[in-house]
Amino acid sequence: MPRTALPMPPVATAHGSSASSTGVATVNASTWTMLDGRRGKGADFQGKVLVLDFWATYCPPCRDEVPHLIDLQRRYGARGLEVVGLNVGGDEDRPKVPAFIEEFGIQYALGYPDDAMSELFFADNSAIPQTYVYDRKGRLAKRFVGFDSKTTPAEIERVVQAALADKPVTSDE
Repeated sequence: MPRTALPMPPVATAHGSSASSTGVATVNASTWTMLDGRRGKGADFQGKVLVLDFWATYCPPCRDEVPHLIDLQRRYGARGLEVVGLNVGGDEDRPKVPAFIEEFGIQYALGYPDDAMSELFFADNSAIPQTYVYDRKGRLAKRFVGFDSKTTPAEIERVVQAALADKPVTSDE
């Protein structure tokens, strides 16, 4: 595993998942619980560009990525970007989330994915962070596994800009 990613703790879920072989699930049917207890789902973000980020407080690459996500939300939020961070650090990590939020000044939405969602999204690779960018129609534009501070921020921004402009994401030029 590259040093830009860490393994996620195991998820206790039922067997017989309908996960695809790539682990990329339909975001519209995926659900999570926000920090304030409200329920969230991908379908809530129709018409917006959604960045779903799976992270944990103990993960150095996740910590490196957060300032970039904060900046993306600040710069593109008015154009229809929504960043949602989903903590997958397990029960031991949850009490550390409030201090993490304060340390980084996170103002985008945070929550915890349902077990079924984690099982789908991590079916083929359990490394974190994992960041998914969805276009305004809920279609996956690109999945990022791990975070390299030299290349990943620019690539995520390129994909976000294309999705905001309703343009297809093209390969790197």
